[in-house]
Amino acid sequence: MSARSKEGGLLLSRRRWMSGLGALALGGCEHAGGDVTFAAAASLRQAFPKLADVFVASSPGARCVASYGASGDLAKQVEGGAPIDGVLFASSSPVDDLVTKGRVLADSRVVVATNRLVLIGPKKRAGEPESKPITFETIDALGPDARIAIGEPGAVPAGQYAKKALVALGKWDAIEKRLVFGGDVSAVLAYARRGEVEAAIVYETEIAGIEDVVLLDHARAPWAPRVEVVGGVVAGAKGAARARPMLTFIASADGQKILSSLGFGPP
Repeated sequence: MSARSKEGGLLLSRRRWMSGLGALALGGCEHAGGDVTFAAAASLRQAFPKLADVFVASSPGARCVASYGASGDLAKQVEGGAPIDGVLFASSSPVDDLVTKGRVLADSRVVVATNRLVLIGPKKRAGEPESKPITFETIDALGPDARIAIGEPGAVPAGQYAKKALVALGKWDAIEKRLVFGGDVSAVLAYARRGEVEAAIVYETEIAGIEDVVLLDHARAPWAPRVEVVGGVVAGAKGAARARPMLTFIASADGQKILSSLGFGPP
């Protein structure tokens, strides 16, 4: 069975994407009372609610909600006309693409945080033999049957960053056939937590408070890609008047304190 066929449903199929688009269109924000809806990268599923709570507390009558997923898939929803007011993606590429297509306002584009790639593995259970330590630079030393999880490079920024790092290190060709792709970064983490892979590449913020994985290595310059969290306001969105100040808040000192407490770096 190929690595791709082992994904266990974690990769978003076209059917699931269309279903998600319909759910967002039917169950999303109705923009009553100043509501605002964001499409947010899966890596922000812990941070965004905290940011929204503080923002809403200072904006009586507002309600701030988010739809989480892979940035590339969410960008497709924005292009498809889903009722989304703002975006917060884990890479500049999908935001810049939407700006080029006129779907995100160019003057609203803002880098709000940075992150870092890490290499992780499942925590060994009692009685299991300890494996030889693996780093980014020795990842190809894993056996031919070993599986390594990364995000799907075609849609998931964590996967795009991982591929860039592995290509820069000259490891991509050696391990490509051993890769298992996740539909977003939380799916990649889940592979490692369940012990279905020997290693996985995720964001550093993903492993905060997670006890069933071990940190194997940090991605470091000069080969490590710069991981940025980028936001923008959707052109013509009904909630644009609320989305812009929400992004301003996230980039403010108060917003940065929240992000820093969760492991994100400054813009």
